[in-house]
Amino acid sequence: MSSCGLAFARIPSPLSSIASLPPSNNTILQLSGEEEEAHSELKLKVNSVPDEQYKWRLVIAYDGTKYSGWQYQPSPPTVQCILEQALVRVTKLGRKDLCLVGAGRTDAGVHAWGQVAHFMTPFNYDNLESIHAAVNGLLPSDVRVREISPAVPDFHARFSAKSKFYRYKIYNDTFMDPFLRLYAYHSAYKLNADVMREASSYFIGKHDFSAFANASRNDGKPDPVKTISRFDVKETGALLELEVEGNGFLYRQVRNMVALMIQIGKEAIPPDTIPMILATRDRKELAKYVKFAPPHGLCLVSVKYNEEHLRLPSGCTASFGRHHTITRCKLPYY
Repeated sequence: MSSCGLAFARIPSPLSSIASLPPSNNTILQLSGEEEEAHSELKLKVNSVPDEQYKWRLVIAYDGTKYSGWQYQPSPPTVQCILEQALVRVTKLGRKDLCLVGAGRTDAGVHAWGQVAHFMTPFNYDNLESIHAAVNGLLPSDVRVREISPAVPDFHARFSAKSKFYRYKIYNDTFMDPFLRLYAYHSAYKLNADVMREASSYFIGKHDFSAFANASRNDGKPDPVKTISRFDVKETGALLELEVEGNGFLYRQVRNMVALMIQIGKEAIPPDTIPMILATRDRKELAKYVKFAPPHGLCLVSVKYNEEHLRLPSGCTASFGRHHTITRCKLPYY
């Protein structure tokens, strides 16, 4: 794989000394056996101009059950914290030098299939497959980097995002499927999917979602006006999937919308309750009807960007991981 840059000076791999590192107390950052080879193969090139920076885009999947959301905090652990620890080990850079930024700050217990993030390095990689395998080898089994690719300078995981797509799963039966208990909310009340579809149309379009936002200490005063481009209700047997896509979401907005949709599905309140609550722009009005839905049913499926933000720099390729192969040897016939 060719390097993605101009003139570089080769330096020893930062992973060449990993064996001499003191044992870590954090077992989730120990290399798995199958990834040891990836560390020895990882090669690094550093730009001769110290101020040169390279930007890398990540697509990340994680089971959020054990994590306190995405946003960095050392304890209890978050996905960003775990990922930064792995990147620090691989790149030998400090977390402030990496400048890891995620597209969305998922809450505690929320899952992701298509979280997007970017980080920076002052050097270039000539083999993204090797760093990809090395990072995944250091991550716990409930977090995986699905893709690593070089990014154009003006790409920003959060601010370049065009829209985000979330899915909320509801298991609608008399008892819960034990295999879905960590990834779907259980409703023993029979939900009317047709009424829920009718209600979802009230969310579509540009609205002030102040009534559906919880207060957050981290966001300051975000713009409450958001545009929902689609809100679908899909039914497959006992499984209901609420899929919502918009140009942005306020803190716990999706879970608040889902909670109200569940009440409408129970036929406890009519669908036209939605525009009435939206018009109040008051979170206390929603609280008269529901609390927010639990986090484990929610998943960040994907983040969309304009094509110019996703184009690869000239001569560069992305890594989607690699398959292992079996070397077949010919044994003499006796």
